[in-house]
Formats: sequence, C-alpha cells, structure tokens
Amino acid sequence: MSEANRLTDHDDIRAWAEARGARPSRVASTADADGGGVLRFDFGDKEEALEEISWDDFFRIFEDSDLALLAQDQTSGGETSRFSKFVQR
Repeated sequence: MSEANRLTDHDDIRAWAEARGARPSRVASTADADGGGVLRFDFGDKEEALEEISWDDFFRIFEDSDLALLAQDQTSGGETSRFSKFVQR
C-alpha cells in the first residue's frame, strides 16, 4: 500500500504539484475579503468551481491557515498519484 507524505516545505509542495500538472487554486465560493479561502489543486481541464491563484497567494493562505499537505507519490499499482489533502499542522 502506498502512503501519503506530510509536506510543509513550499518547494516540495510546488514540485509535487507541477510534476502532476496541477495549478494552485482555491474554491471560488470560499474567497474572503482578506484573500483567503479553501485551497485545492486543479488538474487538467479547469474546474468551474475553482479559481486559479498565484503560488505566492497559495502559500500565503497555506501559512495563514497553518496547513500541511498530505500527498501520495505513487498509487499501490506504482503509477503516479494525484492524491492530496490539506490538513491542519
């Protein structure tokens, strides 16, 4: 069984996402006046519910929310995994 790694380093998170063609995003309906919101990665075709944001904004929200990323490198079958989940540190 493949395990997820707990990531907090910005370079590691960005490298994981970019290797999978993911774009930093937030759920558009959760954006607030302070520029926060619920973070997600958008893979492939753009999802309408997601708003693409810059990596700087992404990591500002990430740090302000005191998050870590659980990210899986490979599936149990050995293929590249896109599993990720944002959790509290």
